[in-house]
Amino acid sequence: MADHPAASTHQTDALHQVVVLAYDGLCTFEFGIALEAFALPRPEFDFPWYRCSIAAIDPEIRAMGGFRVATDAGIELIDQADTIIIPGWRGADVVPPAALCDALCRAHARGCRIVTICSGVFVLAASGLLRGGRATTHWRYTDKLHAMYPDIEIVDDVLYVENNQIITSAGSSAGIDACLHVIRSDHGAQVANVVARRLVMPPHRDGGQAQYIEAPIQERPGKSIAAVLDWARERLAEPIEIGEMAVFSGLSERTFLRRFREGTGMAPLKWLRRERILRAMKLLEESTLSLSDIAQQCGFQSIETFRIAFGDIAGVPPARYRNRFRTHQPA
Repeated sequence: MADHPAASTHQTDALHQVVVLAYDGLCTFEFGIALEAFALPRPEFDFPWYRCSIAAIDPEIRAMGGFRVATDAGIELIDQADTIIIPGWRGADVVPPAALCDALCRAHARGCRIVTICSGVFVLAASGLLRGGRATTHWRYTDKLHAMYPDIEIVDDVLYVENNQIITSAGSSAGIDACLHVIRSDHGAQVANVVARRLVMPPHRDGGQAQYIEAPIQERPGKSIAAVLDWARERLAEPIEIGEMAVFSGLSERTFLRRFREGTGMAPLKWLRRERILRAMKLLEESTLSLSDIAQQCGFQSIETFRIAFGDIAGVPPARYRNRFRTHQPA
């Protein structure tokens, strides 16, 4: 889900600085996700990867599990960051240091991208940066977040939300999706796919996430629904009716609609629209087809309908999206 252009100012180069916050009581899994995505050397690419540093928020950092964490510098690193990663915070009721909140506000004001994983959202909420905006977190914390910060619009059925250069993600593994989203935003789908394969992860959650958008979790995708998803993807250029999908699945339309929502987290027409935009993103990145040809190949009846749908889901116009990846294609 993107309410603003996704990281359009973050075309990475050797100077792009990712700063991962570390604090006493650090959530080690979320911390490891950030380092795996941005600190791990990437010899498979022939362009500069991110420069990743660890900023100490506390004088001494004892992570969950009892080990201690060495850092590169203190909170002052935030002032040098292009992207900041906040792993799960040490407690929803633990007020973050004022100096941390102030540094995050300064960073956001100068255009820095900020990513939270799981309960890390409470740090941004305390800083006031989420006031009046949209955010998500782990399902365990959504009620607490709403009670503490009723001025935040909480989206509780997605893997992550991007709003105004802030990305908030749900439970721990959703942090991987959020990090892949950052990589795709900066380097395109091809690079994100390579990183995802190394993580043994899909580059996006099938049945939902196509980068830049919300991603419902597939909890019970039955075989009939999986088959109909593949069938529909092969026919995205054609009109597809719900009745046709139900017939292909071998279910009554009523049962099909229920199973489809259980399996994908959304209604069939919403899923189809999203898959068409995912296909359009790929064509914009990898082909020189005109916008009208792409619209036709993705099943849109007019270029204007395509532009509206693309903007709604991707958060940027299709021409701007294409231009981003033309300027930074891997060899």
